[in-house]
Amino acid sequence: MPYSLCVRRANAAIMAPTSVNGWQMVVMDNLGFGKVLLVEDDEKLSGLIAHFLSQHGFEVRQVYRGDLAFATFLEFKPKVVVLDLMLPGQSGLQVCREIRSVSDTPIVILTAKEDDLDHILGLESGADDYVIKPIKPPVLLARLRALQRRQAPDPAVCSALEFGQLSIDRSCREVRLAGEGIELTTMEFELLWLLASAAGKILSRDDILNRMRGIAFDGLNRSVDVYISKLRGKLKDNPREPVCIKTIWGKGYLFNPFAWEL
Repeated sequence: MPYSLCVRRANAAIMAPTSVNGWQMVVMDNLGFGKVLLVEDDEKLSGLIAHFLSQHGFEVRQVYRGDLAFATFLEFKPKVVVLDLMLPGQSGLQVCREIRSVSDTPIVILTAKEDDLDHILGLESGADDYVIKPIKPPVLLARLRALQRRQAPDPAVCSALEFGQLSIDRSCREVRLAGEGIELTTMEFELLWLLASAAGKILSRDDILNRMRGIAFDGLNRSVDVYISKLRGKLKDNPREPVCIKTIWGKGYLFNPFAWEL
């Protein structure tokens, strides 16, 4: 079952800062994601992050309250959302759920908590990644660029995988099972693509996180397990005795290329 990987390149020219209707913005040509919605109640921190991202080709709109975020998302139509969890007016988790109910736009959550449960709650609410405060802007930038590479394949380089009744088309980010479309978030799609690209081989959590986020698995992070569980549910794999995406205890996960023939 042949497949090809996709890479998309983007180039842009930087323009001068501006302000529109009271929103602090820096206008860029389409480098990186282009438009970023930054929801962070610490105005000083938000300004620093926005300035840093603007220097690397992003158009940033800042919102300081959770209860203003969803309406701004609908109006601004960003390519990615950077979202603090602790917000006045409405929690970041609720904002994340609202956005995810209408869009698969990538969401990166910001959290001051190192508690693994807090990260899982964010992922369960639909986030694609998280960054722990105090934020290191280069780390956030690397995460956004990693999401960009996964979000925007080059349509000139078509890529597709087929396993019986399961088809995965990366050029249009479409997954179909027995002819039925399956809705996946950005990270769910990329995890499925990664597993399917290595069909029949075991991938450890360390392998998966290194290839999807560029950081080593710390032995405590359970985000991969969360995504695997979500994928199994959406792909109708038995959660108690999975046969499509198998757990190989002590080693990792294996995509079964033959399970989709039935």
